Amino acid sequence: MNRITEAMNRARDYIRSKTNRAPGVGIVLGTGLGGLANEIDIETVIPYSEIPGFVTSTVEFHEGKLIIGELSGRDIVAMQGRFHYYEGYSMQEITFPIRVMKALGASILIISNAAGGMNPDFNREDLVLINDHINLLGNNPLIGINEKKLGPFFPDMSKPYSLRLMKLAKEVAQERNISLREGVYVAVSGPSLETAAEYRFLRIIGADMVGMSTVPENIVAVQMGMEVLGITIISDTCDPDNLMPVDIKEIIAACEQAEPRLTTLIKDVLKKEKLLVEK
Repeated sequence: MNRITEAMNRARDYIRSKTNRAPGVGIVLGTGLGGLANEIDIETVIPYSEIPGFVTSTVEFHEGKLIIGELSGRDIVAMQGRFHYYEGYSMQEITFPIRVMKALGASILIISNAAGGMNPDFNREDLVLINDHINLLGNNPLIGINEKKLGPFFPDMSKPYSLRLMKLAKEVAQERNISLREGVYVAVSGPSLETAAEYRFLRIIGADMVGMSTVPENIVAVQMGMEVLGITIISDTCDPDNLMPVDIKEIIAACEQAEPRLTTLIKDVLKKEKLLVEK
């Protein structure tokens, strides 16, 4: 057995020793979005520090807990706080929890994040479906010796975000009268924010919003055959001609304002998906 597979199995077995649930859905709760955990019927909470192979979240507004329970009638496993490349971890370390979610039984991954909006049509607190991404992190979580049990070494990325789940999200948004935009997410390493020139460059190459996560998680999930739904909260607007200093407190505040709409969207998408599966 290969190294990553062995580590996955150790983490999976430890988590299974704490719960009998087999979660079919994994959720990554990004910056300022941990409140969705309040909607989960929680069975088990495990600090990352207890799980074999998990590193610890060093960002102050990321809780650092794995939550297992039920949401919208679905058994789920949720990361309350994620790991970032800028924390000094390897790509394999920051994506390891996604592999463990898959090992636990998750076939769907919902990724949320906060990002700067570069599309002039986007406003602060908007919700945006990620329909594609650009990887400018300078690295890829699949680099290294391929372990065949994890999936293909060269996974197809022509549709990295599930068209089926995006369709459900749009239906929910229309039913709930939630404004839901759509765009391309670009991932950069951070932790410094972008200069005006960098925002111009990112917009020229086709990005609508910029952040420091999500893409590695998506790549690993796609490799393992998971369906991915990505949703961004626009935490600040990035107009290079009128660039203002960013206050992290304002970013958190924007996420808190948008979070109830995001929570409703995710809950109702899971309800719709469950009904479709049961038909």
